[in-house]
Amino acid sequence: MSPELISILVLVVVFVIATTRSVNMGALAFAAAFAVGELVADLDADGIFAGFPGDLFVVLVGVTYLFAIARANGTTDWLVHASIRLVRGRVALIPWVMFAITGALTAIGAVSPAAVAIVAPIALSFAARYGISPLLMGAMVVHGAQGGGFSPISIYGTIVNGIVEREHLPGNEVFLFLASLIVNLVIAGVMFVLFGGLKLWSQGAVPLDETAGAAGAPDRRDASDGGTGVDTAPSSGTGPATAVATRTEAPGTTRLTPARIATLTALVALVVAVLAFDLDAGLTSITLAVILSAAWPEDSRRAVGQIAWSTVLLICGVLTYVGVLEEIGTIKWAGEGVGGIGVPLLAAVLLCYIGAIVSAFASSVGIMGALIPLAVPFLAQGEIGAVGMVAALAVSATVVDVSPFSTNGALVLAAAPDVDRERFFRQLMIYGGIVVAVVPAVVWLVLVVPGFG
Repeated sequence: MSPELISILVLVVVFVIATTRSVNMGALAFAAAFAVGELVADLDADGIFAGFPGDLFVVLVGVTYLFAIARANGTTDWLVHASIRLVRGRVALIPWVMFAITGALTAIGAVSPAAVAIVAPIALSFAARYGISPLLMGAMVVHGAQGGGFSPISIYGTIVNGIVEREHLPGNEVFLFLASLIVNLVIAGVMFVLFGGLKLWSQGAVPLDETAGAAGAPDRRDASDGGTGVDTAPSSGTGPATAVATRTEAPGTTRLTPARIATLTALVALVVAVLAFDLDAGLTSITLAVILSAAWPEDSRRAVGQIAWSTVLLICGVLTYVGVLEEIGTIKWAGEGVGGIGVPLLAAVLLCYIGAIVSAFASSVGIMGALIPLAVPFLAQGEIGAVGMVAALAVSATVVDVSPFSTNGALVLAAAPDVDRERFFRQLMIYGGIVVAVVPAVVWLVLVVPGFG
């Protein structure tokens, strides 16, 4: 058996173990990099660590650290209440408020499951109170998170753009962001129409004094796993459910404090620094987080423990293993194999479906980290536009996170109060299956066939 085939089989085993045993995929990938590098490729430690993504490590730690401070000092709670008051409590607009909030949170640097963990209990509480379909509300939250998930300063966006730059592929950060945003926005609109959104207009507005009682942020040890290694608890349903504990709304949630004003200013400064001055997102966010920490050290002590360490481990491990694959020559071998199909468009749609199917049960970040490099030799042939293909792969691998087997879907399942969990689980599973079956073909048709990039 060739070294290339062995390394691919090991990657498959890593995905299977991570999915079935709830082991962090990054830790498995580090172990796989060591085993394959030493035993198959005869690489030393320096050769194995050559693929370690030091720049992404800084981005992941810095951005999630800054966001954790925003969560610890109540800035995210304030944003939720301000958004609800902005629409004057209109019931029909609340699903869209939740979509916008999760999208904004991921766009400014929150890990997608962390944003969903914050908003889902609030959104599903509103759904139960005002007769909104929990499937509609859950889908709005998850698609909102994914809609904002590929902004140039987001975790997903930084990871994918970093991989594209590292692989010397043509890239377009704005195109990637807009592709994900538009796809998720369209899906959300379809869900809104099909699941009673139009009927909500007749319910009028929610009294604004009730919104404070409906909101609460989850107190989770780790909501940032990205698909693996998640704390789970049994539910009355048949599928996995992530444990979500909600806390009583703290006094003064709707009040702007000096810490919250400073944090909002820091978030705006991060956006300006990255987009206007082309500064590094990781180093900028760490600097801003340190300034906030020095001013309010108590928030900092809580925030350090909420850095997305499991996601850091996940992406660094997977990309280190991908580096070993590049050293062995597996990337070139696999790309030539895909290109050998002879029909580039067929190969492209197959890659999109592989990403969607595996991501529905495993880590979206891990899938993107593995699939994009595997597609490099295939894209190098020039018959498929790299910009459109990367966007199609990214969207296919993330839009399926509504599946109850993914972290986001499990968070929604667990956060829904007063529902038949078995029925809700089946609804999420059917909906996730429809997304897996339809969306990769649609994004392939819209983004790949025209040849963008």
